[in-house]
Amino acid sequence: MLFNSIDFAIFLPIVFALYWLLTRYPLRAQNSLLVIASYVFYGWWDWRFLSLILFSTVVDYCIGVYLNKLSDDRKRKYLLWTSIGVNIGLLMFFKYFNFFVDNFVTAFTFFGAAIKPTSLNIILPVGISFYTFQTLSYTIDVYKRKLEPTHDFIQFSAFVSFFPQLVAGPIERATSLLPQFTMKRKFDKIQAADGMRQILWGLFKKIIVADNCAKYVNVIFENYETMSGSSLMLGAVLFAFQIYGDFSGYSDIGIGTARLFGFNLMQNFAFPYFSRDIAEFWRRWHISLSTWFRDYVYIPLGGSKGSILFQIRNVFVIFLVSGFWHGANWTFIVWGAINALLFLPLLIGKRNRVHKDIVAKDSSLPSFFDFVKILMTFILTCIAWVFFRSDTISDAYHYLAKMINISAFDYPIELQTYVYVFLVFFVIMEWLGRRQQYAIEKTLINYPRFFRWSFYYAITMIIFLYGGETQNFIYFQF
Repeated sequence: MLFNSIDFAIFLPIVFALYWLLTRYPLRAQNSLLVIASYVFYGWWDWRFLSLILFSTVVDYCIGVYLNKLSDDRKRKYLLWTSIGVNIGLLMFFKYFNFFVDNFVTAFTFFGAAIKPTSLNIILPVGISFYTFQTLSYTIDVYKRKLEPTHDFIQFSAFVSFFPQLVAGPIERATSLLPQFTMKRKFDKIQAADGMRQILWGLFKKIIVADNCAKYVNVIFENYETMSGSSLMLGAVLFAFQIYGDFSGYSDIGIGTARLFGFNLMQNFAFPYFSRDIAEFWRRWHISLSTWFRDYVYIPLGGSKGSILFQIRNVFVIFLVSGFWHGANWTFIVWGAINALLFLPLLIGKRNRVHKDIVAKDSSLPSFFDFVKILMTFILTCIAWVFFRSDTISDAYHYLAKMINISAFDYPIELQTYVYVFLVFFVIMEWLGRRQQYAIEKTLINYPRFFRWSFYYAITMIIFLYGGETQNFIYFQF
């Protein structure tokens, strides 16, 4: 079920009304409704995949309970690796089986050995990369005794399948989200109003920014051989806006929806395109995934301790794994490697933690040097995005090569004027709201109701009048 669909527009009010009608009953009633609603939401794509999320839920629930009972370290470690094996095994099979088979065949063909591959027509379950990581973090934290396991299966099922963040995050930690299912929730008008604002801004990001950019991005990338260098530059920039509007828009809608039900989810994007270097970008982009890899991969590897070569190794591991997590294609791995290479000078120069605060925190505009840093970081990010968007490494290479020639000074492919207008408006609003959780959190909040509601209605009318052709959320494929 898409957040920007009629189905969801009907589904959400029904679940919302039933949920708050159950406040007079024990907490288990609300949690049970959330589980049922989440399974309906997830099964809307393909009901057969409900068995996967149920299986993962049962396995990690049982392992969590037994981990708490056992004191023998060897047995506890065995249970931990069982959880890792089951979750990563499911992920590897559904997401990477054909990738490994195809590359295995290619390798043997290169050495002159012809073999017949056995490929399967595997459909990737939506959101499997997200909920498997969420359940894994639970098991790991219970194993490390950072978290007491729950003995309430309904609560745990609601934590795993919570529909606002089920299929594309944020990837919540059990230490943060699970306790919220144990507390009685009361309707909070202020919290609900804030959630509605965040949903509205998320829909604007997705429908106006991402979907309108997508129709041009698709044309440019699919026909890059015939495009001028200026059009290819424009395509790279538009894709940067598309993927940010698409994914952060989903996160905003999910976080806002969760607030309607009395839950607080973590911020997943913190205005990453205002970053002054790649290190800051990765602290602000897909925060829930970046911190997951930091805590469960990077730090266990040794993190930033040890020799510089040891640190470089860890950086490459984390970025390559992050790239591979995004999809079964070498383009994602190269994209991760490029980001690692961009990160290395900061690591070696010990400047990877210089920009930890928001840019121009105490002023309206950035300094000249900060502006240059932001612009350079954005350009480097756009270059890396070309590999992320391309079908093959060869396509990405030729796209970039063709982009840098005399045709870069030609007039690019024509965009409808309103696309430029809305992109400028979007950047301005994001800049003005960069100190907040999302751009319009406090826009006109101190103004009379007439001005606030006029602004909200204007955004709503723009969404209805200028919404592009409906596109699936990009991160559903991951």
